[in-house]
Amino acid sequence: MLLEASHVCVSLGGKRIVEDISFSLMEGEWLMLIGPNGAGKSTLLSALSGTLPCEGDIRLTGLPLATMKSTERAKRMGLLLQKNSGDFDFTVEEVVRLGRYASRRSPFASPDAGTQRVEEALTLTGMQEMRHKRIRTLSGGEVQRAFLAQVLAQDPSVLLLDEPGNHLDYIYQKQLFTLIDRWRRQPGRAVLCVVHDVAIARRFADRILLMDHGKASALGTPEEVLQADRLRDVYSMDIHAWLHDLYAPWQTEDAAE
Repeated sequence: MLLEASHVCVSLGGKRIVEDISFSLMEGEWLMLIGPNGAGKSTLLSALSGTLPCEGDIRLTGLPLATMKSTERAKRMGLLLQKNSGDFDFTVEEVVRLGRYASRRSPFASPDAGTQRVEEALTLTGMQEMRHKRIRTLSGGEVQRAFLAQVLAQDPSVLLLDEPGNHLDYIYQKQLFTLIDRWRRQPGRAVLCVVHDVAIARRFADRILLMDHGKASALGTPEEVLQADRLRDVYSMDIHAWLHDLYAPWQTEDAAE
């Protein structure tokens, strides 16, 4: 078990945002958090990463998250936020190399340590040709890919991702989710990911945690969670009907061909 959350609660400004969430994340698994805006998904992700105080118990590779030093967490867990600032003068390669900081044996270690991981991360995210560009000159999608490369360069056991496909063109969305799917199938790895697109969750998730008003509405396989009545109750609309209407023109065209 790589990540375990037991009765996690988060309060902000005196208001309960996340209420009594429990789950486990096993090796090789991809768990996705879905739910409407304001359901508490990103808040829960921040608590799981140790960047937001919470009640309950969170264990990372069997160790209590609350007692781990930040460098120890960084060796085991990588976090990609939905929005990352590109308003500084580092190059893409410099940003990605920061992902190796926690793994350097001392402040005097060679800056070339971990170069293979950096190169792999740049290749996986398609950022090799942009490695010498300044972050502040990139588009929003390119900035997101640079920070994803930084997280992958950490070589963590657990990836926490908040809307990783945000701002990305279709080609990079496809590459991104495909490479994450491939990455988590290697020994000792797992992914927890916030997404809005239930079609993405259905395609890639092993299990889904459906959240509503800070609580767990359902937890299980895509087939168990993405039932029409359950989604209607949480989203206040017929998600199944909407997706059928949305993709019907494509299915009609494919059938005609």
